[in-house]
Amino acid sequence: MIYRVCLSYAKNKTEAEDCVSETFVKLMRSCPPFNDEEHEKAWLIRTASNICKNRLKHWSKKNLNIDDFADSVPVYDSTYKDSEHDKVLDAVQNLPEKFRTPVYLYYYEGYSTAEIAEILGKPDSTIRGCLSRARGLLKAELSAYGYSDNSKSRATSLNAPYE
Repeated sequence: MIYRVCLSYAKNKTEAEDCVSETFVKLMRSCPPFNDEEHEKAWLIRTASNICKNRLKHWSKKNLNIDDFADSVPVYDSTYKDSEHDKVLDAVQNLPEKFRTPVYLYYYEGYSTAEIAEILGKPDSTIRGCLSRARGLLKAELSAYGYSDNSKSRATSLNAPYE
């Protein structure tokens, strides 16, 4: 799960692995007290997200051209190449950062909007708005592939209700 969160930010397998390692090193060094397993999971997601954001900020300050690295490493390992799942995942990966994480947590990890708001430290209404806008962006992008919005799967549905 943490690897997938990091990969959604880094879009680079090697960089995502580094972020995952850094997340668990931070866990071992700080040993924060957790109330339960869900609290620990939320802490790991939040920490991984912050590490990735910090790395991206640092990376962008080097004035490197991202296009030079775009084809060097695949964004993710997919066993579903050229399938519906692959196209949907590509579309999610191409969302702006502020939409990508809530979409991932909601559709792929199954968190409610209230839980995502708590994890990301944002108001619940902001998360619902992000999900709504993200669904609109995904719907527009996927309609080019002939997708409709009447899918039954939560992971691919573009009009899933809020929790």
